[in-house]
Amino acid sequence: MTRPTGRSAIAEAARAVVKVGSSSLTSKGHLDPQRLDAVVDAIAARAALGRQVVLVSSGAIAAGLGPLGLRTRPRDLATQQAAASVGQLLLAERYAASFARYGLRVGQVLLTADDLHRRGHYTNANRTLQRLLSLGVIPIVNENDTVATHEIRFGDNDRLAALVAHLVEASALVLLTDVDGLYTGQPGRPGSEFIPEVASLESLVGVDVSRAGSHVGSGGMTSKVDAAAIATSEGIPVLLAAATRIGDALAGVGGTYFHPSGDRTASRLFWLRHATTPRGRLVLDAGAVAAIVQRRMSLLPAGVTAVSGEFWSGEPVDLVGPDGVAVARGLVGYDAADLPPLLGQRTSDLPAEYRRELVHRDDLVLL
Repeated sequence: MTRPTGRSAIAEAARAVVKVGSSSLTSKGHLDPQRLDAVVDAIAARAALGRQVVLVSSGAIAAGLGPLGLRTRPRDLATQQAAASVGQLLLAERYAASFARYGLRVGQVLLTADDLHRRGHYTNANRTLQRLLSLGVIPIVNENDTVATHEIRFGDNDRLAALVAHLVEASALVLLTDVDGLYTGQPGRPGSEFIPEVASLESLVGVDVSRAGSHVGSGGMTSKVDAAAIATSEGIPVLLAAATRIGDALAGVGGTYFHPSGDRTASRLFWLRHATTPRGRLVLDAGAVAAIVQRRMSLLPAGVTAVSGEFWSGEPVDLVGPDGVAVARGLVGYDAADLPPLLGQRTSDLPAEYRRELVHRDDLVLL
């Protein structure tokens, strides 16, 4: 069976991830029933065709603003978490009621970045989402704003959607926002032109994507382009479109289409590249960089000139060249405290208990 290409890949995807932002679901600090129902109507129509959808939905904090008497998104973490606590319940209830109009069941999956940074949590999240889909349930994923801290946040749900798209082996990612796609500059300004398709992210050099998110959301156009970069590098086509035209978007019509630029990698390598936070850095000499990048070899103590950070064996670290640029990320085989005496030494000169790789090539991904 021929794999659909171009915009038809969006329309024909057997499993798609759809992300909708806060501004597309709320109005004046409250959930907007008409906007939310419009999103549900389009997803239900797709489900009626036998196609699966995972919905990544923002809106918890925004939905909690009105009930708490807040006019704008709070800046302090405690108030954000309080708003999320109130709003997440309202959001889940409203989604459940709206999908019930079509006899569809939903399941809520709340994640923090830490859930995807840790390999065991990542695997468990995958199992849960896969099982919900097999049971005919529509998963509704959101960042767990109630407990997430600044240090362990995704920052926005666009990146979360890209990670989930790979996690559930989706064939398409649709990012819905409050504009109709990507422009060369600020939409509506003189000289700003609409971009219907992006063949490669390199073609966007010079394009202004600095537009900030709405007053109730945290994302912006930069986060959407970053999410598209993650997904397309894994062979997943992306469509960026207006939430008000979700029906057209799910049919692959309108918006900005990002062509896939790579092939899907193993889940473990994807996790290591995109979902981990490095705990430290190993500085490599030029020979070690060549061995890692060109010959895809394991990293040995002889090629390391310096170490920084506090980490334990099995945690992710960045491997950087003499110029300080990260070339790879890997799971280190030693605690940070054990490394200084080993640096620059040949393996054969080390005590027997240290004659192993610092980072095995099977635990390493190029950046």
